[in-house]
Amino acid sequence: MNKKNNHRDIREGLEDSSIRVLTAIPVFNECRYVSQIVSAVKQFSDEILVIDDGSTDGSQIWISNCPFIRKIIHSDNQGYGQSIIDAIDYAQKNEFHWLITIDCDHQHQPECLPRFYDEIKKDSCDIISGSRYLAPENKGTLTPPRDRITINKRITSLLNCWFNLNITDAFCGFKAYKVASLTSLDLTEKGYAMPLQFWIQSAREKLEITEIKVPLIYHDEERNFAGELEDPRCRMNYYMQTIMQELDGYENKNT
Repeated sequence: MNKKNNHRDIREGLEDSSIRVLTAIPVFNECRYVSQIVSAVKQFSDEILVIDDGSTDGSQIWISNCPFIRKIIHSDNQGYGQSIIDAIDYAQKNEFHWLITIDCDHQHQPECLPRFYDEIKKDSCDIISGSRYLAPENKGTLTPPRDRITINKRITSLLNCWFNLNITDAFCGFKAYKVASLTSLDLTEKGYAMPLQFWIQSAREKLEITEIKVPLIYHDEERNFAGELEDPRCRMNYYMQTIMQELDGYENKNT
């Protein structure tokens, strides 16, 4: 059996059990990658949503002309977190059972999607989160910046300590969400700290979390945060502010 047929069998296994899965790809100025990533995801997923977050490099043109994807187009840049929030809202309104999010910068491998499907079919949790540190497997061409790894470890440790989580990677965007489990969440953080708001609210609602191994990939030294977030101290302060803002809601729910 060829590779493509194997991919089809994976999808049919989900379809036979009436599980509707939407794969969402947030995009911002990813003209170099978007066609490759979407085409690769298409091998594993028939339902693809692409959220273009105000791209100015031609990505939006390719997305608008792609015939086989669902689309959300932001007229201006609203932030990574807003793209994920929009994907969750879309999955809820269109009655999907699961939502998978995968980034468009070649740091997530579409070939890992079957790992998520395997966990989805078990139906034993609410969130399936990719982790680059559960069993480190560096497949990138560059060493990730030290400040990113350090901040990730610090924030992950704080979340585990303060909110009784047991995760190893707070910032990996390669995730699967049981859509029905997200109805009690109120996600409003539009920027890169949205995953922290998500984790805290998930802990508050006692959602079941499973982590699965995904490769650590970093290959583009030009990829960076916008503006002041390039400064690791500013980025850490921003993340801590988000955590503190969510703390009251968590404590009120658990008193």
